[in-house]
Amino acid sequence: MQTSLDYGEKKRAARLRKLISKTVVYALLAVWALIVLFPFYWMLLTSLKSYGSYNAEFIPKFYTLSPTLQNYFDAFTAVSLAKYFLNTIIFTLATTALMLVITIPSAFAFARLNFRGKNLLFIAFLSLMMIPTELVVITNFTTITDLDLRNTFLGLILPSVASVFYIYLLKENFEQVPEEMYLAAKVDGTKDIKYLLNILVPVCRPTVVTITILKVIECWNAYVWPRLITDDEAYFLLSNGIQEIRENGFGRENIPAMMAAVVVISVPLIVLFLIFRNKIMAGVARGGTKG
Repeated sequence: MQTSLDYGEKKRAARLRKLISKTVVYALLAVWALIVLFPFYWMLLTSLKSYGSYNAEFIPKFYTLSPTLQNYFDAFTAVSLAKYFLNTIIFTLATTALMLVITIPSAFAFARLNFRGKNLLFIAFLSLMMIPTELVVITNFTTITDLDLRNTFLGLILPSVASVFYIYLLKENFEQVPEEMYLAAKVDGTKDIKYLLNILVPVCRPTVVTITILKVIECWNAYVWPRLITDDEAYFLLSNGIQEIRENGFGRENIPAMMAAVVVISVPLIVLFLIFRNKIMAGVARGGTKG
């Protein structure tokens, strides 16, 4: 009888410790979530405040009783934000499509094809990741300028169509698919391109989706290269637009309108991430492990 009571008490104590542990973990996660999400809340809140009420606040308020959408109208009329949106969409879609055309066959070649010096070439390829970004930017700028591609979509797109990291991630994922499947396809007379598109890509779809979304985010947030290679407003991206709003004095004076522009630019990426967050996590996890 005593033994049964002791066992019951130990079980209750274990459950209590587990409950306390979970409570502490979730409390810490909640605090961390508030810290991470607060800047987004403050950005959205500021964008809904009128110019007068914002400037009248000697002590910032964490709420507003008279929200307004005027700042969003002001943001689109102060600069050609709609035109920058269109340019960014063109740049993002074209760059992402070309990246997939280059990355998928390259990853397949390193994962399945046998050719002399493959491993040495792949090591040399990975070593490119060690080169500082600043050196690459200088080289790309010189090359694009010599080709007379400044202030063109081609000049914006070309330096961003290849990624060593995405090729590596997809190559690791392709190698997880049993090689016997590839050999069986070859025995049946299936061509490499047909095997790649009809079998390998569908099997590895989570990773393909992941690199696609990551590339879209990368292109949407591009700042340094577009600022460097374009000075013609006809080719400005959203990053150029935000900088222009700040530099022309409008953004420095009208902070709510500036925040409205930032909200408009941020929302598509936030929605994209929320929709595909599970696929992104699954793709990165699957691509980074050897099965």
